[in-house]
Amino acid sequence: MPVTRRLLTALTAALLLSAAPVATTAQDNPFAPRIIVNDRAVTNYELEQRILFMQLLRAPGNIEEEALKALIDDRLRMQTAKGFGITASPEQIEAGMEEFAGRANLTGEQFIQAIGQAGVAPQTFRDFVEAGLVWREVVRGKFGPQANITDAEIDRAIAQAARKPEVRVLLSEIIIPAPQGGEANAMALAQQIQNSVTTEGGFAAAARSYSASASARRGGIIDWVPLTNLPPAIAPFVLALGPGEVSDPVQIPGGVALFQLRAIEEGDAPEATSVSVEYAQLYLPADSTTDARVAEITAQVDTCNDLYGVAKGVPEDQLTRETLPMSQVPADVGIALASLDPGESTTFARGANRVFLMLCNRLPETEEPLSRDAVREQLVNQRLASFADGYLEDLRANALIREP
Repeated sequence: MPVTRRLLTALTAALLLSAAPVATTAQDNPFAPRIIVNDRAVTNYELEQRILFMQLLRAPGNIEEEALKALIDDRLRMQTAKGFGITASPEQIEAGMEEFAGRANLTGEQFIQAIGQAGVAPQTFRDFVEAGLVWREVVRGKFGPQANITDAEIDRAIAQAARKPEVRVLLSEIIIPAPQGGEANAMALAQQIQNSVTTEGGFAAAARSYSASASARRGGIIDWVPLTNLPPAIAPFVLALGPGEVSDPVQIPGGVALFQLRAIEEGDAPEATSVSVEYAQLYLPADSTTDARVAEITAQVDTCNDLYGVAKGVPEDQLTRETLPMSQVPADVGIALASLDPGESTTFARGANRVFLMLCNRLPETEEPLSRDAVREQLVNQRLASFADGYLEDLRANALIREP
């Protein structure tokens, strides 16, 4: 049954078909060789067919040059596959044609009828699909073992996929300890600092005198952090500030926090709505040996897994590891985690203990979490595509390509 005008119009919309005039090879004999690739000819007819096909697909660039290059590459792909004993069965080719046609919401037969009205023979489409199928098997067989993807690479890809331009803040902090029964005194000191400090230097001096955070020696200075890294309970206090201003005191577990905004950098789009963090905490007694113990642990660990070796012999509840949405992370932990990258650590005071805190991972939360298997497959395909491009360049460089 001939393809209808309506169907051809659908194909035109889906594949962005072009009505541009077809280029010709200006050769008298359509079946004469146009170019020889390792003693295998590409005919004028094949070139004219590929030009037509590529025009239908709106291929960019000089159509005749690109069509000839594509046919040379397909010859090299087919020759290489033959050398490895790789072939595509008729059933595999049919399935490949159906898959390609499906991109235009057509069946393989409908696609063939539609392109046929533009002068493209079914065999041209079949040859195009076959070369792609066997080349894929060549690449997977030759480079598959080199395309292994690690869990860390998947984590980075998921984080990158969800990343958006965001608000970043440059802060200084003061964490005033508030042991049980001393909450009122800590809050009064925080309010006094807030009311009296008017400069960055003054805030830094107060941090060195009163802060129990790891940043105290630096005058409370924290590097740039995305706003989403901060606990949701803290972020509104920070956003309410102008540069140089000091926040209202923020009650946190075992203390009171103050923040000074030094700078803010806004992206062009809203930041990600939330993140989840995986972190480990190792509780240490706060005594004269604590600083040396912290330095020793820091030198021994690169990942959260390393902490299990460090914690051998300590009570089981002294080392904890958990994954939580940022909204559920205790404020003192969230503040300490805000400026860390995965694998980095810091310490903070909690009651009679010092807490050695390490960030294991930070991942954006999405409404529909990305499938790790799908991400892995995508990364494998990207890596294989890179190997394939390089391999094809080598084949092209070593081939005997000449005009007849």
